[in-house]
Amino acid sequence: MEKKMTEDDVNRIFERPDSRIEVNELFDNLKNNLPNLEKLLEECNSHWGYEDPIYRFYHHSFKVYHLQKTTKQIVEALQSLFPKRSLNEWFVTIIDDGTGKKFKIEDNDRWLEVTRPILEAFFHARYFLEMAVKYGHELEYPPTMVPSGWASFLYLYNLR
Repeated sequence: MEKKMTEDDVNRIFERPDSRIEVNELFDNLKNNLPNLEKLLEECNSHWGYEDPIYRFYHHSFKVYHLQKTTKQIVEALQSLFPKRSLNEWFVTIIDDGTGKKFKIEDNDRWLEVTRPILEAFFHARYFLEMAVKYGHELEYPPTMVPSGWASFLYLYNLR
């Protein structure tokens, strides 16, 4: 009689570790830097790191520009996980479009056009930081069958 495959059998077949050297180097660096990434994510989720800056956008306050500093910190932390590898081109474009801005009084007349990229850059950077922390905790090894968040994290480093 032929034995039916169980869910565990399927998982053993498909849930194999990703053997690529670059992915494993990134994963090891992620695990080693997890405490610093957790601290940064905590700051990004705090009142002053998240709630207030988004409010400042809607309040039409120049203080929304301060969010660029946090975005740069996140990008630096993510790049430090794999310094010899370029980050995803689309991500870099979003970050470039949303950082390096200094408030000018005439920005008030084009508020959405000028400040929305600041928020967009922060949201994308924060998302990747969140995925790094989440999967740094959840994964024991980099899998070949990848959850969406881990897959996008790999895209950040052009590994997918």
